[in-house]
Formats: sequence, structure tokens, C-alpha cells
Amino acid sequence: MKIATWNVNSVRKRAGNLTSFLKRVKPDVIVLQELKAQDEHFPHEAAHEAGYKCEVFGQKGFNGVAMISTHAVDNIQRGLPGDEADTQSRYIEGRIKTPMGPLTVGGLYLPNGNPIGTEKFTYKLGWMKRLEARARELLSRGEMFALAGDYNVCPTDMDVYDPRLFAKDALCQPESRAAYRRLLNLGLTDAVRAMHPDDTRWTYWDYTAGAWQKDNGLRIDHILLSPQAADRLRAVDIEKEERGKPEPSDHVPVWCELDVGD
Repeated sequence: MKIATWNVNSVRKRAGNLTSFLKRVKPDVIVLQELKAQDEHFPHEAAHEAGYKCEVFGQKGFNGVAMISTHAVDNIQRGLPGDEADTQSRYIEGRIKTPMGPLTVGGLYLPNGNPIGTEKFTYKLGWMKRLEARARELLSRGEMFALAGDYNVCPTDMDVYDPRLFAKDALCQPESRAAYRRLLNLGLTDAVRAMHPDDTRWTYWDYTAGAWQKDNGLRIDHILLSPQAADRLRAVDIEKEERGKPEPSDHVPVWCELDVGD
């Protein structure tokens, strides 16, 4: 079972990049972030032609998440529980049946939080608290699950090309990192770090200041696995080459592979 995540930064602009990736890498399920499109404007037809079913939680102009899968997905949930007043489209969740039992996949687009000291940072930390509550609930089931997406958090200084430059950025604040660690302390596993504990590998390069050409990147896109899923982790990769293609997203896909039987 190959699970992927990708902040596509406008799904309509990247529809060609997306379908090319689907045909090349063939993930079983991929969660997308920053669609910048409502449900009816999602490229359903292109995804269907590539063999995927789509579940979309879009939003006009910004945000928006989706889950597309070659498998049937049930128990679809749109929106992160815990705040009925939150109207931003940042979370989608679904369950896939496997020979080893159900696998729940949550796709998330965590708030950026900048600038710090504003309500945007407060919203980010509150959202992370709600995500922790959701993770606790999923853990209580004792089943496989993955929480994948753009976390907008560099977990450590190892995950940012210049820690001093980002010292006052919401992605690297002690509070953001502590909230991320709390997820790990629940028993979740960072799939990339589990397989590549000492590598500096980026998932995001800004469009400005020649960040891609200089390899000035960040690792902010993560797949966190429940203990039951982490036990079956077999492979992981960051598709860096996607950033060098024409009309790229500023993020690249991240995927992991779980051994869940035939």
C-alpha cells in the first residue's frame, strides 16, 4: 500500500503534473493540499482516467484538500473535529480496507501561522491541538492509520536549510515544534525520519530568491504513522525531481509504502 501526500499549490495549474505523477509512481492513495479550487473545479476526469476515485473538500481561491485512491474509500470525513466555527477546508479523512485490516488515512493542510504573535499563530496552535485530539481518538481504535500532509512545521533545525534565518518563522517556533513532538510522543512515527534518520532532505523550496537553484529548502510535508502502520513500513521517498519540472508546485510529493498483504 503506497500512501503519498502532495501540496499541489493549485490543482488546476498542476493537473498535468499530478496525472503524470500518478501514472509514474502509482500510489494507492494520495492526499492533496492547497487545491485553491472548489469541488466542481477539481480535475475529476483526469484522475478517473488514471484509475483513481476522488473525494474532495475544496475551497474557492485558497486551502482545499482531497483524497484520491485506486481503492474504495468509506467513512469519509471532511473537516477536523473540535471547532464547528472553523470553515477552512484543511482536513479530509477516509478508510480503506486491506487484508491486514482497515487503514485510515487523514490528509491535512496545517495552517502556516505567520506572522507569530497574531491570531494566525494562535489558530495554528489551536489546530494542532485539535489534530492531537484526533490522533488520540484514532489511536484508541488500535488500527493502522496515517496522518499525511503539509504540516507547515520544520520539526528540528535539521529540517531547515538556515535555522537562524527562520528563527522567527512560525514553522520553526518552539510552540510549533512542541506540538509536533506531542504527536510523536503519542506513539506516531515520522516515516521519512524512520527510514532516513540522518539525511537533510527537503520537501519545499520557495519560488523566490533562487531557493530551488540554491537548494535552500525545508522539510514541512510529513507522513505520521500509527504503531500498527509503522510496523509495516517498508519504503519511503521524497520525489525531489518534481520541483524541477515545468510549472512546478513549490512542494514535492512524499510517499511511504506499507506491507499490508496482497
